[in-house]
Amino acid sequence: MTRRDFILLVGSAAAWPRMAGAQPAKMLRVGTANVQSRSAPQWVAFERRMAELGYQEGRNFTFDFMQISGTEAWEASYREAVARKADIIVAAGPELSLKSALAATDKLPIVMIAVDYDPVERGYVASLARPTGTVTGVYFQSTELAGKHLQLMKESFPDLATVAVFWDRPSADYWAALQAVAPRLGVRLAGVEFRERPYDYERAIAEVAPDNRQFLLAHASPFFFLDRVRLAEFALQHRMVSMLGTRESVLAGGLISYGPSLTGMFALAANYVDRIATGTKPTNMPIEQPTKFELVINLKTAKALGVNMPAMVLARADEVIE
Repeated sequence: MTRRDFILLVGSAAAWPRMAGAQPAKMLRVGTANVQSRSAPQWVAFERRMAELGYQEGRNFTFDFMQISGTEAWEASYREAVARKADIIVAAGPELSLKSALAATDKLPIVMIAVDYDPVERGYVASLARPTGTVTGVYFQSTELAGKHLQLMKESFPDLATVAVFWDRPSADYWAALQAVAPRLGVRLAGVEFRERPYDYERAIAEVAPDNRQFLLAHASPFFFLDRVRLAEFALQHRMVSMLGTRESVLAGGLISYGPSLTGMFALAANYVDRIATGTKPTNMPIEQPTKFELVINLKTAKALGVNMPAMVLARADEVIE
């Protein structure tokens, strides 16, 4: 487990001591559906944490993972997981993931990994401290970081005037938040909406005026994460300074990311699954939010683009890839 994941997990691990020898009385079946593959870093972190908690695939644990090609398949896939006798559903990603899971079952416990929506504000639970019904888990709303993302780009590149923003249905709230804060920071936005998969990034950039193609912001969508290698290569090919969604996107070649540890959130969700499996009700498990945020910078990409990152920004970075 990496340092950043451990920091996120340690508070919950300490707060939730396991009973000696506590294990589910039968094979635990966890069902999920996601646009990412099972080999994506966040799902690897989830399964690794499950193994650390004593769950072994095929012995006392079955992970019924269904990869979907688009969000329209979410509800049908969750219904299939219910039909396969899942004990717990994990609903990860944008609001439609949880909404689809609740449409598929109102009885099974659901561990959400909510990204970019507030489950209290949207009415899925009554409060973070004491969830109601069958839902609990982890949530992070990156709309709260929209201003920080633009501010970081402005601090790193003082001549920044216009940012090209890629957005889609899952990231629509983030796009709205950017539009609200950009005038305050003196930044113009050139937004391009994506509607059909696979996303055509070359078509998208053609919609942006040549003078507005220096900076790219693509954040808060599971599809941008899925395309993180393509997006990083695209930005480098077009010599665009990119702020992408996660550390994993910067490892793939993006320039900057700022946000919580995605793998840490998924590992934390495994703690919720374990507690439910050993008898705790969702209503007795407060919903948690990440408290640590990471600034990650890829100096290899900066060199390839021929840009210099300010020393004061580098000094604040949690991780610098050289």
